[in-house]
Amino acid sequence: MFQKRALELRRQAAIRAIEQSRHSRLITMIHRQETMSFLGFPVARYIDIEDSEQVLRAIRFTPPDMPIDLVLHTPGGLVLAAEQIAFALNGVRAR
Repeated sequence: MFQKRALELRRQAAIRAIEQSRHSRLITMIHRQETMSFLGFPVARYIDIEDSEQVLRAIRFTPPDMPIDLVLHTPGGLVLAAEQIAFALNGVRAR
């Protein structure tokens, strides 16, 4: 548990350092990988809508005049989730 917390703190420090050096908001989605199985055999890995909702919230809470850097690390998933993120970023540019 201690190692997990230490890793999280290092990640947060790295994100803040990137934000400060680029004068931007860095939004990351490092995939939460869930395995669905059938009789114990993995059949699918996916990213759900809740994951994209977190990214969308971060976009909404970013001030309109602040650039956004986006890092997505995902094996794939719902096209709807990717479209929501793309439309939200496009909407930010349209402001």
